[in-house]
This record gives sequence, C-alpha cells and structure tokens, in this order.
Amino acid sequence: MFAKKVKTKINVMYFEKDRIFHIYNQGNNRQPIFFEERNYLFFLQKMQVHVRPYADFLAWCLMPNHFHWMIYVKETELPISGRQENLKNKKFIIKNDGIQMVEKKAGISSSTSLNQSIGTLLASYTRAINHQEGFSGSLFRKKTNAICLNDNSLTLRSWVEAMGITILNRDIPENQYTKICFDYIHQNPVRARLVKNPEDWEFSSYKDLKGLRNGKLVNRNLVKELGLLD
Repeated sequence: MFAKKVKTKINVMYFEKDRIFHIYNQGNNRQPIFFEERNYLFFLQKMQVHVRPYADFLAWCLMPNHFHWMIYVKETELPISGRQENLKNKKFIIKNDGIQMVEKKAGISSSTSLNQSIGTLLASYTRAINHQEGFSGSLFRKKTNAICLNDNSLTLRSWVEAMGITILNRDIPENQYTKICFDYIHQNPVRARLVKNPEDWEFSSYKDLKGLRNGKLVNRNLVKELGLLD
C-alpha cells in the first residue's frame, strides 16, 4: 500500500542577492532523513535542480538526520523555464530499481523564488522517502533555517552560542562568521564520530574542495576567491 501523500509546509526564508547564507534543517524529532546511499544521491540531484539556478554552493554536508548548506545567492526569483515547468509537472519516487519520474497535476505560475524552490525540494524528497519507507507525515522539521553570514546588521550571537563557539572581535567580523561556518559544516561528520577525518565522509563538499574528487556541485573558484580554503 502506498504511503499517504503529505503536504509539507515550509517556512518563509528571506534571501538577498550577493549574500552568503547558511541553510540547515533536520529530521522531525531528530529522525533519519537518509536511509540508503541512493537517498543521499537523490537529494544531491535535487540540490542541483532546485538550488543551483539561484545560488552557488560554497559548502554542503548531508548527515544521517540533517543537512547543512552554505550558498552564495545570485538570484532570489527566476522565471520558470521550459525545463523547470516540465519538472514542476512531475514528481519523483525512489524505487528498488532507481528513481522513477511520474506525472502530477500542473500548477500555473510565471516565476518561482529560491524560497519556494527549496520548499519544493524538501516536500518532493519527503514524498519519495515516505513512499520508500512506508512513512506518512513530515520528514523534516517545519522550520528550515537560513542565516545570513555576511550581513553586519545580524550579529549571529545566538547562532554562534548554539554551536558552542566563541567568536573573538575582528576588524571584519562577517569574514570570521563565514569561515567558522564553512569549517563547521565540513567537521560535522567528525564531531558526530562517523569518521575520523572530514575527507572520509562521502556526502560533503570537502573532497571536492580539496581536489580529492571532481564533484561539480560546489563552486571551488568562488570558495577560493572568498578566502575560505586553507
């Protein structure tokens, strides 16, 4: 029997062009969101389709029950292209023999925002996992967090304290916040004791940034320009 289809309500996130954001969410009640290797790969495909048109990835890490992205926003809203309209009219389900695309009822819209596109990503991924695992209801927490890292009007004090990090005053504090977040994302698997070294975790951008893998999702040149690579 198919799992009950769920409508995932995604909170409104406010994005600005030419800003760097840390985006993260976790499984509802800290439950896993990735169960098999193909789930990680499927989620990465969705990141490519739903986020890359709007932003460059500077760092990303997929953990068993949560994910982290660091993105540089290029556009907050885009017109719907023919390819996007085609994808919008389809849904994806994970089956034993791979990922299957099926038709769904089309909506009417001339443009879509980055916020909406992230919501589509999480909702469609939820439906696929519910189908795979026989779940129903929300897979992710209702609130997806988007923290601007290079805006001096945001002190980020509560975020830094939540991460257990003390930030010293710097001449350019926004650079300090960005670098701390960049390193934190890649150290997640080590902190969780899943691996001994960040390069041992397959589902992060660390290998790509260090030249150990030729992944295309992260913008290595922009990361270097921003001085985030050691």
